[in-house]
Amino acid sequence: MDFLKREVLDLAVGFIMGLYPGNLVQALAKDSLLPAIGLAIPGVKGTATYAVTAASQIFGIGDFLVALITFIIVAFVVFFIVKIAKRWGME
Repeated sequence: MDFLKREVLDLAVGFIMGLYPGNLVQALAKDSLLPAIGLAIPGVKGTATYAVTAASQIFGIGDFLVALITFIIVAFVVFFIVKIAKRWGME
């Protein structure tokens, strides 16, 4: 029975830690990489809530920072869940 619990925990941790880095990369691409490409290719514009503009391109700061902080908090919580599971004997 402990084996089944450990497998479910591993699956949940894998899903969660696979989801949040995707959000982080998406925010990085939308807020930093696409505006940089827009500097090289005229006519491409980005949008963001908190932004720094350069040559009519908007480099978003807010969305990426929110995604980064969310990722760090989720990773911290998952780390402690795994530590507690190991302490309870789920190996």
